[in-house]
Amino acid sequence: MTDFLAFAYDAQPMRVVFRPGAALTATPGEAERLGLRRVLVLSGARGAATAQAVADSLGELCVGVHAEARMHVPVEVADRAVELARTLGADGCVAVGGGSAIGLGKAIALRTGLPLIAVPSTYSGSEMTPVWGLTEHGAKRTGRDPAVLPRSVVYDPELTLDLPVPLSVTSGVNAIAHAVEALYAPDTSPLVAMMAEEGLGALADALPELAAEPGSLEARSRALYGAWLCGTCLGATTMGLHHKLCHVLGGTFGLPHAETHTVVLPYTLAYNAPAAPEAAAAVARALDAEEAPRALWNLARRLDAPRSLAELGLNEGDLATAAAQAVSQAYANPRPVTEDGVLTLLRAAYEGTPPE
Repeated sequence: MTDFLAFAYDAQPMRVVFRPGAALTATPGEAERLGLRRVLVLSGARGAATAQAVADSLGELCVGVHAEARMHVPVEVADRAVELARTLGADGCVAVGGGSAIGLGKAIALRTGLPLIAVPSTYSGSEMTPVWGLTEHGAKRTGRDPAVLPRSVVYDPELTLDLPVPLSVTSGVNAIAHAVEALYAPDTSPLVAMMAEEGLGALADALPELAAEPGSLEARSRALYGAWLCGTCLGATTMGLHHKLCHVLGGTFGLPHAETHTVVLPYTLAYNAPAAPEAAAAVARALDAEEAPRALWNLARRLDAPRSLAELGLNEGDLATAAAQAVSQAYANPRPVTEDGVLTLLRAAYEGTPPE
């Protein structure tokens, strides 16, 4: 044998609780375990009722509920939340909801160092990563900082039962995107590959089931399990072209986060597959398909998810601007990123044609 394994893997220092009902039964115990006494609960407007229920379960440990999280974490929204946390004398935060709520919690943690507990209600995977994002002046910037990694994550599949099927589907494909990019990241490893393939398979099996039967707690649990694994992959590796494109399309043009990932993913994988054949093969195995980009495109079509950037509201005239922004900074990617190549990719995604 002449090929030797050589890799590095950072295990994220967090605790995970996964069970139905955990949002209300486990969150208070996690706050107490961290020594928190003045907790600020965060959510978006859609999840305000669930956030209030979590706040009620915390009892005297909760000093307020702030339900103003917004997609892509506008910097002014983060500023208001940070000021409120300081005014209330909060010693920690509990973010209840999807990527927007957890992203707001991370913004507070980044600025204040306060510990964060995440209670996810979607499949975004943000709770498993030290990645933060803020949008200012029409541009989204991201970074990695261990301070923003949640200290505890409470997974409660019951919270996802009311997640509308269209959002469940796109949120799930968003999680799949994390695993796909992790498979060809420069800092991938056998552990990441194992989790990525398992997470991809779990989501690919669960999403059609929950689309057909949204009240299936079993399907919801398997989807959340898959999202956990895919998010862990994202937290352990470096993001490439796919996430860069989605940050540009979301931060600059205001496209919805999960839907954008769902549309763009088959095309970025098709772009990178010639330079990352082992990663493409792993995705194909997880999807029980012969050709990974087309299988991802077919999965979105079967789930009646958006399949074109035009459908999401992007103007054709914005494609060149998006391509230019996507190549404005260097980042790791298995295939060289050129403006012409990205523009061709975006044009196919704009039209929604099958990926080649």
